[in-house]
Amino acid sequence: MMPRIPSADVDTSVIEIRPTSSWRSGVDELWAYRELLYFLAWKELKVRYKQTVLGAGWAVLQPMLTMVVFTVFFGRLGGLPSDGLPYPIFAYAGLLPWTLFAHVLNQSSQSIVNHQGLITKVYFPRLLIVFAPLGVGLVDFAIAFAVLLAMMAWYGFVPGLAVFALPLFVALAALAAIAAGVWLAALNVRYRDVRYTVPFLTSLWLFASPVAYPASLVPERWQALYGLNPMAGAIEGFRWALLGQGGLPAALVTASFLMTLLLLGTGLLYFARFERTFADIV
Repeated sequence: MMPRIPSADVDTSVIEIRPTSSWRSGVDELWAYRELLYFLAWKELKVRYKQTVLGAGWAVLQPMLTMVVFTVFFGRLGGLPSDGLPYPIFAYAGLLPWTLFAHVLNQSSQSIVNHQGLITKVYFPRLLIVFAPLGVGLVDFAIAFAVLLAMMAWYGFVPGLAVFALPLFVALAALAAIAAGVWLAALNVRYRDVRYTVPFLTSLWLFASPVAYPASLVPERWQALYGLNPMAGAIEGFRWALLGQGGLPAALVTASFLMTLLLLGTGLLYFARFERTFADIV
């Protein structure tokens, strides 16, 4: 049987997709797929609240119950200081950026493996999957933030001019989560025990961050070193901007910001290096 010879009017060209060769082309590619990021984030949101009893109430319940536990055991029984703030509002203000960070970190770290059926069938920038949980985290944060505003009204707190810096510290917490999530998502593809490490890592990270206690407990000469924990600067800056107690710990915040940039930069490089192999080993 003679092989079929394609006719002259049939397009037999082959399209070869290569990894991006520079950071600029990578940014352009992410922008070109921005609508896909929206749909991935929307899917994450629907899955999170599908067939739930409380729905968006879970966004408030988690930090609220944690705040109650911290208030009883650390505030009343442990006698931890709270920089002159009522301990419930002190703890809740620290838990909001932390909950945003923890949710995005946990979901981003599992994102590539959880979407293995998608990445083995069609090409798109894999980073979009890692970024998608951020949308759900920000929605949860906005819902829980409304409760914090109610608590501030109850305790008689009125934000000062520093409140205009608040989005910067929310962005720092989100950026820290993405930076760590990019690293862990790439590592999780190659080493599947990463998924068991992340919950333990998150628990340790919580107590290494100034959520239940103020960063002022750390001696001033160690503040910059303590700021190598990216969430230390995000949480302290968030409290300062919203509640206006004390001064901004500049060394702490600067160290956290620089550490976040370092984590993000190296994480993106590591992710890009192994991205082409994800579909083969996932």
